[in-house]
Amino acid sequence: MNIGIDRLSFYSSHYYLDLKTLAEARSVEADKYYIGIGQEKMAIPAPDEDVVTLAASAAYPLMKEGELENVELLLFATESGIDQSKAAGIYVHSLLEMSPRCRTVELKQACYSATAGIQLAVGFVARNPDKKALVIASDIARYELGSPGEATQGCGAVAILISADPRLVSIEPECGYYTEDVMDFWRPNYRSEALVDGKYSTTVYIHALLESWKQYAELSGRGLGDFDRFCYHIPFTKMAEKAHRKLCRKCKTDVGDEQMQTLLGESLLYSRITGNCYSGSMYVGLCSLLDNAEEDLAGKRIGLYSYGSGCVGEFFSGVVQPGYRDFVYADQHRNLLANRTELTYQQYEDIFNYGVPTDGGEYVFPQYKTGPFRFSGISQHKREYESLVD
Repeated sequence: MNIGIDRLSFYSSHYYLDLKTLAEARSVEADKYYIGIGQEKMAIPAPDEDVVTLAASAAYPLMKEGELENVELLLFATESGIDQSKAAGIYVHSLLEMSPRCRTVELKQACYSATAGIQLAVGFVARNPDKKALVIASDIARYELGSPGEATQGCGAVAILISADPRLVSIEPECGYYTEDVMDFWRPNYRSEALVDGKYSTTVYIHALLESWKQYAELSGRGLGDFDRFCYHIPFTKMAEKAHRKLCRKCKTDVGDEQMQTLLGESLLYSRITGNCYSGSMYVGLCSLLDNAEEDLAGKRIGLYSYGSGCVGEFFSGVVQPGYRDFVYADQHRNLLANRTELTYQQYEDIFNYGVPTDGGEYVFPQYKTGPFRFSGISQHKREYESLVD
């Protein structure tokens, strides 16, 4: 029985900052961002947008098409949690009007947890082949103003429907994974901005990749030549390219610039103009690949590498299914990204400095441009959400 990704929907905020604007404010050359890290724009969430509204908006197209009717497992992957107890997925479950017969859990392990969710969902469907699971990865990447990580900020969510006989990508059973206790990136409960040791994190990312690949190759008997495309965790697009070159070198395989563009280029298009989506970033890459590949990928094998600082890495693979182009949301994704509003530097800084009140007071938030749902206020320490759907 084939099990895998049946539908895949991506959502990001309606606002962005061009990194040329940030470069001017920081008195650096724009090429430091455009070429150095391979990023052009970063998505900025409005004050009434959070990981819940991003997540629900990502899954809304599935709701509209009746794809959530047989979902009995909802796994919400995030490292931008909003409550120490209640899973953010519960709010999403309500906004999407899902069946009460549904297990709902929030998962956390930096940027890796969506992959953990997918593997759990595959097991659930194997046991219940007539049911489906919904995995949602939703995050807001946030670093201090003026810090080295600032230009890699971003936000977004990906809704991933897992089922038997999937219409997009069948997940293969072999996988390699690696865990090590390191401090390359973390965010203590008392901070709203992450802390990162950038150079060290790059080293750990690549080490976890090589170890995960080694296990995968031993279990599957496959080599790099058995793959037609690759999708990597994308904290910034140059990281994915660097990682693949390191893997090729380890496997004693030559890869030129043109071949690199073929193997990775289409998977990097969305991340280049939205920034880091943390737990969803590798799946934003998969979405970008399926939406934008000029070649029909039916029957092609994709190598998938997921990494979460701290750290856990996993390499696995999937095979694109015949007819997949009839079930992607390519036009919707392109329209969203093409019709965002550009912010000035001052508008970006004002939004950055806006904080969700923590004094327990009563608040109603002004309405900005969001998707079909918004974070409308706080009452009696309770977050309140509003559906804008007629």
